[in-house]
Amino acid sequence: MSVRRRLLRALGLVLIAPALRAAAQPRRLPRVGVLAATAMTPALRAAFLAGLRDHGYADGTNVVLEWRAAEGRIDRSDALAAELVKQKVDVIVALLTPAAQAARRATTTIPIVMAGVGDPLGTGLVSSLARPGGNVTGVSAASAETSGKRIGLLRELVPGLKRLGLLINGADPFSRPFVEEAREPAKRAGMELHIEDARQPGDFARAFAAMKKAGVGAVLVQGVLLIAPKAVADEALRQGLPAASPMRQFALDGGLMSYGADFRALVRSSASYVDKLLKGANPAELPVEQPTEFELVINRGTARKLGLAIPPELLVRADEVID
Repeated sequence: MSVRRRLLRALGLVLIAPALRAAAQPRRLPRVGVLAATAMTPALRAAFLAGLRDHGYADGTNVVLEWRAAEGRIDRSDALAAELVKQKVDVIVALLTPAAQAARRATTTIPIVMAGVGDPLGTGLVSSLARPGGNVTGVSAASAETSGKRIGLLRELVPGLKRLGLLINGADPFSRPFVEEAREPAKRAGMELHIEDARQPGDFARAFAAMKKAGVGAVLVQGVLLIAPKAVADEALRQGLPAASPMRQFALDGGLMSYGADFRALVRSSASYVDKLLKGANPAELPVEQPTEFELVINRGTARKLGLAIPPELLVRADEVID
């Protein structure tokens, strides 16, 4: 072999060696962290996986999922968010306001997709719905904005309602807009507000007893408190208090009523943001999606136990009636 040919062959080997080494290396799959402020229920997990399938993703095949759940402990959300950052995830999906806030405290560079956040503007997660402006975007639940609708529905279910209780978790940043959005419709209806702060399941009995003593006629429950929806519903019933929440699960577990966006649908929709971000989109320029459809669920069995007659026209309007 001529000297020239030997040199060309050696040069070729030098040039293709890096490519051969790269091909031998396993391809790194994108990692997505999913952080829930409450429990990671099978229904929520299934909704997110279905959303990923909509866009061609499967856990362990072309994406790796890291699941974390704070189980209603807002202080735990920060540690779990920091854990996901250390895992070097490419995107964090945050379910409910405390999870989104914790994720943003943990990172200003990793894109964060919020799902079911009640008021992203009011809680300062984004500077604009059209142009979020930072590393946070996603799907809003519009829970604060629909407080007036829930109050109106409670007035139909509880004639003569004069004093309304608000059960909040004061450690959650969303508690402030939740209260503020209830003030004006309550004032227009000539109702007084009585607010009780319950941050742990052990606080529910005290809070409902205090509201009953104060003459409250019905209660609005902040969504993040449904770490144990049946416990909240049972305590409301024990005190003979009609209660409503934005979360469908509350009515399913014995609460009188729920009215809000379908949380499972919001979680599923969040996967579309994950797809865009993994393909290089800028979260600062991805508009926040707001729900356009809301569902009313009434628990007729609970209404009977409370001695309430549900107006027929309200039953017709309900998306689901539980007996």
